[in-house]
Amino acid sequence: MQNFYIISGGPGSGKTSLLHALAKQGIPCMPEAGRAIIQDQMAIGGSALHWGDKSAFAELMLSWEMRSYREAQQLQGPVLFDRGVPDVMGYLMLSQLPVPVHVEKAAHLFKYNRYVFMAPPWKEIFMQDDERTQTFAEAKATYDSLVNVYLKLGYTPLALPLDTMAERVQFVLKNIIHG
Repeated sequence: MQNFYIISGGPGSGKTSLLHALAKQGIPCMPEAGRAIIQDQMAIGGSALHWGDKSAFAELMLSWEMRSYREAQQLQGPVLFDRGVPDVMGYLMLSQLPVPVHVEKAAHLFKYNRYVFMAPPWKEIFMQDDERTQTFAEAKATYDSLVNVYLKLGYTPLALPLDTMAERVQFVLKNIIHG
């Protein structure tokens, strides 16, 4: 889907804040799977967490991302995603887990615009919280893994500028309108 744009990157790099700012511009945005899954799993005492049953966590993320994709097909114009199906591959590879055939098939079946906005690690804004327990080094490793996955799948990563929110918003808007 040429009007589906992913914003990806490591944890704590400003993705979600950027998506909130872009939503204020009237652009539909699909929420991140990971944080919601972690909150739900913690609430129910589940083990499908990035520090628990990583395979189960990946399966829940995959289901979430495929559902978000289906929901977005009902929307008009550009749609932004806080991560996408290929991120699940990156997560599994980063976790040194095998990528099941169905996950790789999903990454090829659920296609997005060839340009993927990548939020680089940014030490000045990086923060941990109850759901984001990764260190800055882990955030950087996540970013590197995701860039490699997107390149492997034929996407063109566009690094978001380490700049003000207004500049980041303009960078995305310029690339989804003229890209």
